[in-house]
Amino acid sequence: MAQYSTENIRNIALLGHVGCGKTTLLEALLVRSGEIPSAGSVEKGATLSDFDPQEKELGHSLYTSVCSLDYDEAHINFIDTPGYPDFLGRALSILPAVDSAALVINAQAGVEMVTERLMAAVKKRELCRMIIVNKIDMNDIDFAQLMESICEAFGPECLPINLPAESGHAVVDCYFAPDESRVTDFSSVEKAHSALVDQVVEVDEKLMEVYLEQGQALNPEQLHDPFEQALREGHLIPVCFVSAQTGAGVEELLKVISHLMPTPLEGNPPQFLKGEGAEARKVTVEPDPGKHAIAHVFKVAVDPYVGKLGVFRIHQGRISPNSQMYVGDARKPFKVAHLLKLQGKKTRETAYGVPGDICAVAKVDDIEFDSVLHDSTDEEQYHLKSIDFPPPICGVAIEPVRRGDEQKLSDALQKVCAEDPSLKLEHRASLNETVMYGVSDLHLRVVLQRMKQQFNVEVVTHPPSIAYKETISKPAEGHYRHKKQTGGAGQFGEVYLRVEPLERGQGFEFENKVVGGSIPSQYIPGVEKGVRQVLESGAIAGFPLQDLRVTVYDGKHHSVDSKEIAFVTAGKKAFLDAVTKAQPVVLEPMVRLNVTAPAASVGDITGDISGSRGMVTGSNALSRNRAAVSALIPLAELDNYQSKLKSMTGGEGAYTLEFSHYDYAPPKLQHELMDRFKQKQGGG
Repeated sequence: MAQYSTENIRNIALLGHVGCGKTTLLEALLVRSGEIPSAGSVEKGATLSDFDPQEKELGHSLYTSVCSLDYDEAHINFIDTPGYPDFLGRALSILPAVDSAALVINAQAGVEMVTERLMAAVKKRELCRMIIVNKIDMNDIDFAQLMESICEAFGPECLPINLPAESGHAVVDCYFAPDESRVTDFSSVEKAHSALVDQVVEVDEKLMEVYLEQGQALNPEQLHDPFEQALREGHLIPVCFVSAQTGAGVEELLKVISHLMPTPLEGNPPQFLKGEGAEARKVTVEPDPGKHAIAHVFKVAVDPYVGKLGVFRIHQGRISPNSQMYVGDARKPFKVAHLLKLQGKKTRETAYGVPGDICAVAKVDDIEFDSVLHDSTDEEQYHLKSIDFPPPICGVAIEPVRRGDEQKLSDALQKVCAEDPSLKLEHRASLNETVMYGVSDLHLRVVLQRMKQQFNVEVVTHPPSIAYKETISKPAEGHYRHKKQTGGAGQFGEVYLRVEPLERGQGFEFENKVVGGSIPSQYIPGVEKGVRQVLESGAIAGFPLQDLRVTVYDGKHHSVDSKEIAFVTAGKKAFLDAVTKAQPVVLEPMVRLNVTAPAASVGDITGDISGSRGMVTGSNALSRNRAAVSALIPLAELDNYQSKLKSMTGGEGAYTLEFSHYDYAPPKLQHELMDRFKQKQGGG
């Protein structure tokens, strides 16, 4: 479609557990629409969306990618996403770019852990949802039981809009032109059609009256508006059946997406806010091409040859080459030199982008993930509601193989972190150590391999460092007088402060309760700076401090010798003094461990968890003689858990980790960490 407007656009995220066939399905959709001549193979590394060398080597998606097609007057942007639990953050990062999420389920495996987590995230963002059951041509599928498990997991609003037939080798329409004479593999066309209509008319009282009291059959045109309303309200989640491998149901799926899934004009509005923290308020951003341009960057890709590529969704206004756009609250705009459309790895220039469009710009260094682009300073404080990303809890200490490559390593780390919102860098000054945190060991290994392949940076890594924290157990007071005289003007600053513990997860609070000018107001930021230096580097074991309040209440200054640096030092030493009196402790991260494995392995798995300071919180039977086990366990106990689980289950087990909370580390571990910190300080 050479030119299209907002009402033609559909933006769809393809989400689901690894192995459900999202990438293969996208290839089948591209072929059926005529966008590509033949489907590429995931196994051969020839698909349009899995173009990265790492993806080709692994045979699975590791990054998000945008592909579009035109079908029946609709321009459909699909975003393919990784299905590994280790890369859940990358899948979540694209949710602000779409109006609808398609959760893809493997018909043989049923509802899997990652799919449940993704569905919860999509529901929280208030996106319209649909479920695509793929691989319906496989043997021994109990479709009735599968549909029952989908409804059990996601609610009775999940209703089939078509049904498999001929043992999964065909699909029968139950909505547009239902043929009740067709035989289906489960349920019936009549039953499925009636359930859909009943569900849709519930959101429209007038239409319900026509349907119930007059007994009048309703056609798809009459149902369209209430169908969209039902999608927006989460009152309906249509279920489509398909086989990407054989092509069964692919045409039907394209029709459902192009005719029934919402345009940017019909979906729920984007969750834009203006201002920060408690002062943030909702603002309306409309898909109107005549208003100020507003776009949101949902992906950043850094290529050693192309440079930084910012991929964004236009929410309001039009953007074209030569548009002057601001990034966030920047005062200086950048000029859009080339406005790009993406098709996997390929890019092409486009004349303009309309509301709902997904476009990209290259070589704009100021663009970062989650940036808001706008052409008027009126929107400089706009931002989208934040996404709850999986916290990076698995760390690895990094240093370059070759001395002198420190800057090269730093540049590469900044680039990979710019691409991935689930990565975090931390420099521990007290240990002279750079640590990169990710969601899991696999997550980190993929990132390090990318640094070597694309940025030619080789590193030495130390065993994964656990993201321990420090905190205090009781209130205490601290004091320090900093006095330095070296001839001429000296340094003087004296600080009294108190510390008190906060509830777990409350972070850090700093309060100034100095009265009478004993510490002039211009020196209070210096005191806070000194306190924050200790917060970052740790007081007893070299780990960041959290969950405490610091209150500065008194001090002294000198009219000549007092300066900010003196109060930075005094604040730092007074804080250390208080912390040592406040029964400081080390906290360790606790994670929710979810394991699926053969039922026969459950005893070994639960025994191993109990022997690793963990607590089993639940277990339940799954289909095909498998079981799920959930537990709370210290992250430190899961080193090499992949190999351990493989041994216990004969390679048939899988697991996911999700951060839960921080809890007190055992006394023995606390002492070991403190002693190690003292030795490193002594050695330095």
